[in-house]
Amino acid sequence: MSAAIASCDPNQVVALVDQGTEVKNTRLAEDKAGDCVVLPIREGEGARIRYLLGPAALTGRDTGGADSRFNAGQGYIVELDLESSGRGKMNALAAEAFSKPPPQNQMAIVLDGVVQSAPAFQTSNFPGDVVIEGSFSRTEASDLARLLQYGALPVQLKELTTENVSPTLGNDQLRAGIVAGVIGLILVALYMLAYYRLLGLVVILGLGITAMLTYSLISYLGQSIGLALTLAGVTGLIVSVGVTVDSYIVYFERLKDEVRSGRTVRTSVDRGFTSSFRTILAADLVSLIGAGVLYALAIGSVRGFALFLGLATVLDLAVTYFFMHPLVVILARKPNLLRARYVGIAYGLDAKEATA
Repeated sequence: MSAAIASCDPNQVVALVDQGTEVKNTRLAEDKAGDCVVLPIREGEGARIRYLLGPAALTGRDTGGADSRFNAGQGYIVELDLESSGRGKMNALAAEAFSKPPPQNQMAIVLDGVVQSAPAFQTSNFPGDVVIEGSFSRTEASDLARLLQYGALPVQLKELTTENVSPTLGNDQLRAGIVAGVIGLILVALYMLAYYRLLGLVVILGLGITAMLTYSLISYLGQSIGLALTLAGVTGLIVSVGVTVDSYIVYFERLKDEVRSGRTVRTSVDRGFTSSFRTILAADLVSLIGAGVLYALAIGSVRGFALFLGLATVLDLAVTYFFMHPLVVILARKPNLLRARYVGIAYGLDAKEATA
């Protein structure tokens, strides 16, 4: 922010209207600190006006922030908050300029060598925030407040490289991630069927229910809060498949140990689930804690990975307790399913002599 009251000759600190005529009685600035400069006002502000300004009295480092609001009786105004260093400078500037005739009682708000606004002082002292008022529209007040708050950037941006990326690139990557996930699910399903036989079907049904619940939840959150399935989210869901399958494996292996110890399958399903669920719960809680910490500390797409991993883990606990165990109990009560040649539960538990 530059001020129109500084070390220049007071007779020269005037608003100059450029109508194509030569600017007279002014001393043009040299390119050095502390000299006077002639700067134009922003385009679209009526006549082409230029201001002869002295050195900047305040900079962006002296301001704390700015905001626009509607004030009854005044219309839209802009409130400028000053740091402790800027309050003294502003009051000194106001005391010097308040009693002078226009335009010497004005200050100029300058950005990129253009006068963005030139309000006149209405007081010689500011005990609180500086209020800039005028015939502002809502957009004009908002733009001026934004300029005062963010206009003075400490760096200059330079274009180093330019690259055009097709909008279909992200869609192609997302589709490739989904295809990879589907292929992984098929391979997992085939392995479960080959290793656990009929119990492998329980895994496939459980994964299908988890997938439907996940899809329903994502669709609901997408409509309610605008949640979008990203490539990172797909990665989180694929990782969660391993967490889900681990829950079934822990249960089936515990069930296998119970049957090998001489117990019947019907007795083993409850005892095995009681002991295995504690392990499943501990593993899922560790996964949830990791997802929660990652979501809290990370930014961007990594948070999407953590969110979908956490959602899938919660669904795994629900499906494990309310679907997997009850279905295995029902299957264990069917002798024909237990003893079915090559595909029965007994074959899947590697205990062909097991009884119901």
